[in-house]
Amino acid sequence: MTARTALFCVLCVIGINAFGQTATTGQATATTTTESASGSWTLQRCIDYALEHNVDLQTSRINAESAKIDVLTAKSQLLPTVSGSVSQRLVNRPFASSSTIINGDNISTTSNKTSYNGSYGINANWTVFNGGQNTNNVKQQKLNSQIAELDLAASENSVVEQIVKYYVQILYAAEAVKINQETCEVNEAEYKRGKQMFDAGSISKADLAQLESQLSSAQYQVVSSETSLENYKMQLKQLLQMGVGEELDLYVPILSDDKAMEAIPDKMDVYYAALGQRPEIESSKLNVDNQDLNVKIAKGGYYPTVSLNASSSTTNINGTDYSFGNQLKDNWSNGVGVTLSVPIFSNRQTKSAVEKAKLQKTLSQIEYEDAQMDLYREIETIWLDAKSAQQRFVSALTSVKSANTSFELMEEKFNLGMKNFVELLTEKNNLLSAQQEKLQAKYMAILNMELLKFYKGESMNL
Repeated sequence: MTARTALFCVLCVIGINAFGQTATTGQATATTTTESASGSWTLQRCIDYALEHNVDLQTSRINAESAKIDVLTAKSQLLPTVSGSVSQRLVNRPFASSSTIINGDNISTTSNKTSYNGSYGINANWTVFNGGQNTNNVKQQKLNSQIAELDLAASENSVVEQIVKYYVQILYAAEAVKINQETCEVNEAEYKRGKQMFDAGSISKADLAQLESQLSSAQYQVVSSETSLENYKMQLKQLLQMGVGEELDLYVPILSDDKAMEAIPDKMDVYYAALGQRPEIESSKLNVDNQDLNVKIAKGGYYPTVSLNASSSTTNINGTDYSFGNQLKDNWSNGVGVTLSVPIFSNRQTKSAVEKAKLQKTLSQIEYEDAQMDLYREIETIWLDAKSAQQRFVSALTSVKSANTSFELMEEKFNLGMKNFVELLTEKNNLLSAQQEKLQAKYMAILNMELLKFYKGESMNL
């Protein structure tokens, strides 16, 4: 056996051992989990933290609380309004020799150039009927409050979906880093051994340069995968609204290859389940009812308005023989009345309001149907991605097995002098590419399977 052949026997043994660790089904995942499972940030903790701290969700909660206040305001319009008033007036007539003061039936004359008088009263007004506008407004504000709550729930779902996507991407990136690090360690061992053989004159400078190039490429892949991992973590931290300098130490669960091959639910079953429980669909449906109330409120402008009013008041004035108390008593008066306001001509304002409200109702019906179609398109896309990822994963498993076999055969042929060094490295790179494809397909399948569960209303299991 030549020295060159002996060198590559050693290099291939190192490479086969490293690749065997990642080619075995689920073994790389288990290794990554063992080293990373100490993290305290589980998926559920990430979700709980985001639901509490996310700025967009806090804004939606404030909007929901504001809508509840609008309901109370609308209900208060069904009650009468009561107001009190106190008025004091001082009058000066600088050029008058005398002044006559008339206050109701009391007529008095005084030589004072300055006089004062006061009035005190309580007034009440109650709109009894205005074409159902007040009652329909209460109903509308209640619907608005429900819609605000549903919009909050839809925002929460959106945040949860984003967290799951980032979380799975981080799991994928973490495992990719692990594989690239193991590959880099193998390449580094190969290069060191090759350097020793080159110094001994057993291999050519070209062969050593090839090993060095392979090591540089592997080091770049490590840096690139680590950068991707940190980028995904940064995006997740931003979504969680984590404080500056706060570390995100994620818990990495065990995700076996079998999880990527779970049965895909029927897309129509997912769709019909989502129609019954997705908040954005219910919100669009309530918006149709909301616009129907808008039409009724606008039509209320055609009807007369009936209101009751009542008042109680008294006055006082100076320059009389009556005391302040007697004046208040004698001048005290009470009154009640009914006001009927009939719209006759309103410059087409009411008719235009009704027509616009009807158009908005039609538009809301279109948006409701479009929301249903959007939901179906989203589910169908996720379903197709899940199916495609599973097919890719099955194909990748075969590719990894085939690439590993090809690498072993290439090594045997190389030892026999039937293949050159470049062909051996090519097979080794093919094996690495197959492993990366398997890893990517695995996590794509898991991600889309979990999203389908979420749309169906089931709990996600990561």
